[in-house]
Amino acid sequence: MKKLSKMLIGAMIALLLCGQAFSQGTAKTAEQKQALSIVEAFQTTFRSISDTLLPSVVEVDITQTKTYTSPFGGSGNPFEWFFGNGNNKGDDSSSGNTREYQTSGLGSGVIVRKTGNTYYVLTNNHVAGDATKISVKLNDERTFEAKLVGSDERIDIALISFETKDILPVAKLGDSDKVKSGDICLAFGAPLGYSQSVTQGIVSATGRSESSMSSISDYIQTDAAINQGNSGGPLVNIYGEVIGINTWIASSSGGSVGLGFAIPINNVKNAIDAFIKDGKITYGWLGVSLLEVNDDYKKELGVGKINGAFAAEVFKDSPAYKAGIKPGDYITELNGKTVRSVNQLVRDVGYLEAGTTAKFKVLRGGNKTLELIVKIEARAKDVSSQNNKLWPGFIATPLNEESRKQLKIENDKIKGVVVASVEAKSPAASLRLQEGDIITAVNGKAIKNVAEFYQELANATKSVNFDIYSNGGTVTTGTYKF
Repeated sequence: MKKLSKMLIGAMIALLLCGQAFSQGTAKTAEQKQALSIVEAFQTTFRSISDTLLPSVVEVDITQTKTYTSPFGGSGNPFEWFFGNGNNKGDDSSSGNTREYQTSGLGSGVIVRKTGNTYYVLTNNHVAGDATKISVKLNDERTFEAKLVGSDERIDIALISFETKDILPVAKLGDSDKVKSGDICLAFGAPLGYSQSVTQGIVSATGRSESSMSSISDYIQTDAAINQGNSGGPLVNIYGEVIGINTWIASSSGGSVGLGFAIPINNVKNAIDAFIKDGKITYGWLGVSLLEVNDDYKKELGVGKINGAFAAEVFKDSPAYKAGIKPGDYITELNGKTVRSVNQLVRDVGYLEAGTTAKFKVLRGGNKTLELIVKIEARAKDVSSQNNKLWPGFIATPLNEESRKQLKIENDKIKGVVVASVEAKSPAASLRLQEGDIITAVNGKAIKNVAEFYQELANATKSVNFDIYSNGGTVTTGTYKF
């Protein structure tokens, strides 16, 4: 660290001395020559990286066929009597108001593998995933027709391929887990159509995964200029290794403001093999509905400030259900790796192969630690719509001072949990639970807080019913049988 700091300070001093020498028009002193040699060393490094990577970076040109339904009906164009039909093609439907049209676009990509005469290019799904025609242009202006090998919308990655007998360099993939804030990096691509462009900056942050971003990937943030057209291009470290795939920018103007984001390369290495083998990524599935809970909820749950992911609900007959994970379990480890957040656990589970086993460590009832072995299954596309399989079908929230005021519960002797987020068609819905109901007992046993509620829910093996406080009295729900 000290060595790097000295180099950076030396480089800045060198730049100042060189600038001073040239601005004064004086002959360079020995000190100024030494300063210039430092700056030249930096320049040589960047040149070397560019010379190495640019032959592996391609411009990806795509054509998409889209459909347009005219609100005018009939021909779809009220002015076509005067100007003709153009290149659009009407369909054969009776309405006659649906038209096809083609749009073009471009992005970037990087050659990551070669098999025989086939070269594989990694890019973004939003660049090539829906393309009807794809071509790639190399840095020497040669163009090749390409085809889509596989794509994935969740992680926004696509793999395309093209054929040539020529020998082309394949980019070296680095280890994005080693990337740190402050690392120097370079972004390659075709911003605004200016192909084979290189910009330089630093890694501003790692592990970005806010709610506005995909939960299946964390991102490397960089201030290296990234604009439209950079999508799919590589983010590279000073060793010439690809550490990320440039994906999107945060900008109110649509141009670079120093907030660019790249998918860490470690997140997509396995996807390359999956695309070549199956044309798609098969995500691992655990079968739980996870929540990020605040410190107050953690205290009520009895886990203190321990990092983890809260399993609020479990899909019946899912891998988690079969392995014994219960609603209310607090997941703290996966295969010995500490769970820092819900998004991280979602990513790590997604990367597990179907059919493999994984070891989860959970806290139950606040103080009971369990290790459970789960056989991972493949994630189905329609899993999010299977609310009828979510158990229990709602989230228990603390009955604290704030919720007492909202629900107008003045009797301090009333203890329990508040029902929230009732899922339609779920077991909770079949028991006619509603938002704001206060559960005071599970199977006739009184509960005082969230931890006790989920503990008693976990103890229920064949059936369950709840006591609900309402209008000064208590009613018991029907019984739900497992």
